[in-house]
Amino acid sequence: MSVHVTVLIPSGKRLIFFSLVAKFVSSLRGWSMSDDVAARAAAEEKSAFSHPAVDPDSTAAYGDHPDQVVDFYAPRTQVGPGGPSPLVVLLHGGAWRTPHDRRHLSPLAAFLARRGFAVANVEYRRGAEGGGAGVGAGAGAGVEVEGTEGEGAAGTGGSAAVAGRWPDTLDDVVAALDALPALVRETLPQADPRRTVVTGHSAGGHLALWAAARHVLPADAPWRTDRPAPLRGVVALAPIADLAVADELDVCGGAVRQFVGGADLFAERRPYADPALLLPTGIATTLVQGRTDLDVPQAVAESYADAAAKAGEVVGLTLLEDVGHFPLIDPAADACAVVAEEIAQLAW
Repeated sequence: MSVHVTVLIPSGKRLIFFSLVAKFVSSLRGWSMSDDVAARAAAEEKSAFSHPAVDPDSTAAYGDHPDQVVDFYAPRTQVGPGGPSPLVVLLHGGAWRTPHDRRHLSPLAAFLARRGFAVANVEYRRGAEGGGAGVGAGAGAGVEVEGTEGEGAAGTGGSAAVAGRWPDTLDDVVAALDALPALVRETLPQADPRRTVVTGHSAGGHLALWAAARHVLPADAPWRTDRPAPLRGVVALAPIADLAVADELDVCGGAVRQFVGGADLFAERRPYADPALLLPTGIATTLVQGRTDLDVPQAVAESYADAAAKAGEVVGLTLLEDVGHFPLIDPAADACAVVAEEIAQLAW
């Protein structure tokens, strides 16, 4: 059974409402572990991580750290009006935690390359100091990560459980995107960096939205730019798009507060990190969200879209029936074709 309810909420009561939603979702998760939704979600995750990793055509570094690398995939076919292909920049998810690297997006990168896109699959620092996987553990390694987004992943011990590295994670996203035009010219001449679409999944969706909002960061933010990034658009897949709502819903087992450095720093750092506060961007943005996503619930994407509307900006919100968290990055799923089409609409 599927039920969709639209509620208009005064802005001052939004967090109260989402707190109630959080309690409801928590109770629903406890009930749903034995129902069809949970079983389907498990099958979706298994499918997404069943594909062998795909080696890139080339890899380039944008910094000295082993995680500061980008894997490039050349387009396998010519589409559109001809000339160089649009560039899709992929930012992987995994709750900003160390065990989950760019490898699990390599099948998606290859899928997009077969559809005529040039692809840059970006790695970045995450987790605690000393973690990570660089070129040696990159796209050539097998994809063996499961439970990457849910609360189970948060329960692992050691530094692997820590979400993000402040400010290193954001530093790396900025450095990678700033370096990409030159790297593309050197390593992927088939790509047109003037037609760049940034796409991220889950925590990577947060980073994609954030990267497109650097020009509206607070004036003292080290990542702030004077003008919008030269992007054709952003396609954010099940993004952690509103940090406050995601925190209320305990998305990825407390990952949001870990990402900003802990509960004591949440209020101080949120204005520098929360895409829902960095609006309007003036950059075309589409969110793609499964209605049955148990990892990053639909309420998070809807809250971002609501915040954008209040800021005078319309963002696209594509809601997919009977789709959970992982089909959006699974080349075997119909949802992945929808993602490719959303990217194409912005790229061309």
